[in-house]
Amino acid sequence: MHKKLRAHIEKTVTLTDDEFDLLLPYFTLKHFHKKEFLFERGQKVEYAYYVVSGLLKLVFVDKDASEHIVSFAMEDWWESDFSAFFMKTRATMSLVCLEETSVYCIAHDDYWSLCNSMPKIERFLLQKSNMGFIGAQQRVLSLLTTNAKERYEQLITQSPSLLQRVSKTQLASYLGVSRETLSRLFIQ
Repeated sequence: MHKKLRAHIEKTVTLTDDEFDLLLPYFTLKHFHKKEFLFERGQKVEYAYYVVSGLLKLVFVDKDASEHIVSFAMEDWWESDFSAFFMKTRATMSLVCLEETSVYCIAHDDYWSLCNSMPKIERFLLQKSNMGFIGAQQRVLSLLTTNAKERYEQLITQSPSLLQRVSKTQLASYLGVSRETLSRLFIQ
């Protein structure tokens, strides 16, 4: 598993063996079962997660108990309730496994300690954060400016494997449509 973490980091920055040996203790490898929560709304968010294997969904439940899928995180992605993680507040969302999942976790204080001690890793984490911000803005713009069919087509272009890994109900929630609408418009 360490090889996957190193390969992921080295897509952005090059590491010597000594540098990787120094950063590895900041991460903890954890395994979760399908339907298990990494954290739930109202809990303290202790970690940011790098997905080694498996699939997660980040969900928000509104006052009417409707579930809204904010994002899916699969292999080679980072996920958390980043507002709660960085601000040290309670989660407003929940992170749950859709499959058996293995993640590397990094705690808030370790995140900043690693950034302060290894400028390369600070650059790596900054790039990951920036790409996350870009992705979030693109998702908001897509929800604001495209219709359901266009959002579906974007999804199958960007993440075709996701269609085989999530239910139609979850896919509909992510796209912001009802399951019936999704079935009527897209699933033949």
